[in-house]
Amino acid sequence: MKLSKLVVASIATFSIASGGSALAQQPGAVKPAAAQQGADPAAFARGAKAWAGNCAQCHNMRDPKDFRDDQWKIIMSHMRIRSGLTGQEARDILRFLEASN
Repeated sequence: MKLSKLVVASIATFSIASGGSALAQQPGAVKPAAAQQGADPAAFARGAKAWAGNCAQCHNMRDPKDFRDDQWKIIMSHMRIRSGLTGQEARDILRFLEASN
């Protein structure tokens, strides 16, 4: 499957904007304490609800463990545009995914 120019540009922009940190994260790396503890329980709950309500409309539900945090960030940056999520919705869903994997 070919990646569209938009997807490639989104990935490149994310990688540059994040200082390449997504490329530096290794599988099995220890998460920061804030991510492990779910710094904002309300964001986690909103993210779980938005994940179920938005993502399931077009996809079979994926296990959050299917991807690492750095991969979910890229996926969410792309899907935010495709699905018309607000910035807050995308951040909440990402919080849920990161805390769940």
